[in-house]
Amino acid sequence: MSFRMFAREISPPVRISLLVVTLVSLGICSELKVRVRLSDGLIGEEILDANRENDDITVEFKQGDGTHITVVFDFKRDVRIVRALILGEPEQGQNQYQVLCFVSRLDHHEIIPTESMARLRQKNPHLVRTAEEKRGVEHLHMDMVVNVSHAGHLNTLIHNVCKEAHEGFYTRTADTKHWLDKGIEAIEFEPLPQTVDVSGLQRCPSTLDPWQPCFCSYHLRLEWLPCLLKYCRSRRGAAGRTNPYKCGIRSCSKGYRFDYYVPHKQLCPWDEET
Repeated sequence: MSFRMFAREISPPVRISLLVVTLVSLGICSELKVRVRLSDGLIGEEILDANRENDDITVEFKQGDGTHITVVFDFKRDVRIVRALILGEPEQGQNQYQVLCFVSRLDHHEIIPTESMARLRQKNPHLVRTAEEKRGVEHLHMDMVVNVSHAGHLNTLIHNVCKEAHEGFYTRTADTKHWLDKGIEAIEFEPLPQTVDVSGLQRCPSTLDPWQPCFCSYHLRLEWLPCLLKYCRSRRGAAGRTNPYKCGIRSCSKGYRFDYYVPHKQLCPWDEET
């Protein structure tokens, strides 16, 4: 793979196996399109957009079945938003599409900072990229509902990204405590229905009645993310010192599994026993 990362200070441009360093002036937003091989074997395109003014990175791609995935990494508010627009099968009684949104606390080590992402360029955009490191699956139990009408206080992108997720917008109790400590109003978060004994619920694949509540699981994998910065050292100067500088990235893939309550199995048609 060959990428181009822009740095402020360089000694002459240094060519390495992954990245080439050079000097350039960038705007507020920067978009990178990367061809990747998806989990189903098909080749797709990830679009990574870095917004330096808002300090967030958005990753978008379409799966082979037509599902549109959007992931927002908001460094300013410690928020990660995962949105899935899933096409339904109306002939089987399903809606034309269903939108799921999962909001959780951002791990700042999951992806490189916005400033570094905005400086990243690839030399050969037509190549199909494979991540250097395959990370495991992050398992998240979503036990709270986000109130869409008030969620703008948490992240201004939510109304645009998740406004259609009326029956599938979830977060976690532990994360809400963190955000509440930062001044987020409690009205934005609602616990899951207390009229149902969720501790005794089965997983949706084991539930026979399509109108019974159950625990649904949704899986996805980001096949290519710039997850770590690489540093090089310049040649020794007159004083015999070497100066490290950013010269590249390490790419990773990462999986996610979200477990959450649904009021009836019909809202979870993709979760099947394997």
